[in-house]
Amino acid sequence: MKKKILACASVTVIASIMMASTVMAEDFKIGICNYVDDASLNQIVDNIQERLEEIGEEQGVTFDVSYDNCNADANVMDQIISDFQADGVDLMVGVATPVAMRMQAATEGTDTPVVFSAVSDPVGSGLVESNEAPGANLTGTSDYLDTASIMNLIFAANPDASKIGLLYDIGQDSSTTAIEEAKAYLEENNIEYVERTGTTTDEVQLAAEALVADGVDAVFTPTDNTIMTAELSIYETFIDAGIPHYTGADSFALNGAFVGYGVDYANLGVETADMIADLLMNDADPATTPVKTFDNGTATVNTETCEGLGLDFETIKTAFEPLCTQVNEITTAESFDELEN
Repeated sequence: MKKKILACASVTVIASIMMASTVMAEDFKIGICNYVDDASLNQIVDNIQERLEEIGEEQGVTFDVSYDNCNADANVMDQIISDFQADGVDLMVGVATPVAMRMQAATEGTDTPVVFSAVSDPVGSGLVESNEAPGANLTGTSDYLDTASIMNLIFAANPDASKIGLLYDIGQDSSTTAIEEAKAYLEENNIEYVERTGTTTDEVQLAAEALVADGVDAVFTPTDNTIMTAELSIYETFIDAGIPHYTGADSFALNGAFVGYGVDYANLGVETADMIADLLMNDADPATTPVKTFDNGTATVNTETCEGLGLDFETIKTAFEPLCTQVNEITTAESFDELEN
């Protein structure tokens, strides 16, 4: 951490000195690596950067942010992290579980803290000992998914649903716990389920077509970055088949899924930035800084998809409202920026 102390002392400015005897001007170097280019993760990064700029102006400090996206390529990810280390960053930010895990390994034995964001299961992935006390040189924000709440939405909209499709990437740590929870819920309620997986957009497209052939009544996907990336390529397949796709983030709904349920990713980015600032400016200890989790109470319904499925939005909203903090509307776009414009 580089600190420049600008001391201002003069007998002619005694009054000013009494109010602020020392003015601190600090420069912090931060390296942010995003796992993949998708609406949810991009929204986090945008809000981290915007919030850091805001804090910098408020506190008179500079956050020099280097940003890169590894596009789910492990070799590129390693190179980005190495570049951050060579550049002497004061803190690294890993957006999504795979990046956080690589950063944790790369910084082990050093004094470079890591802040993660959008890690669905920090304890289960082995990143932290507990959310309350991480116990290592990293902490962050989690987009933990309340799977049972999404299952409840499915049956609120269609009480007669008897077969549910589970669509995910088996290699995504963010999906592991949520899929196991979904299976447990469905088994407990004697509901049949079918699993289909994919690790690339082409494979996800084939998996979506297979679920249509399986005759499922609805499809569930957790906060899975692979499926998120492929959503624009599969949502029409589900609409044409009359199958609603329930997902773990509003960005899925932005890209055409019927419902996205989960955390506010814009707020997730803001909270992550506040944590970064606390570690850098106040010397907070990441090992004892609790992981930040959020209320998963917001359902976002794509009204265009709703209409395409032959469903009435007001009826769906009425069914969802007792189970949610709020029910929001959205229409299909590639990014939140595009929607706003």
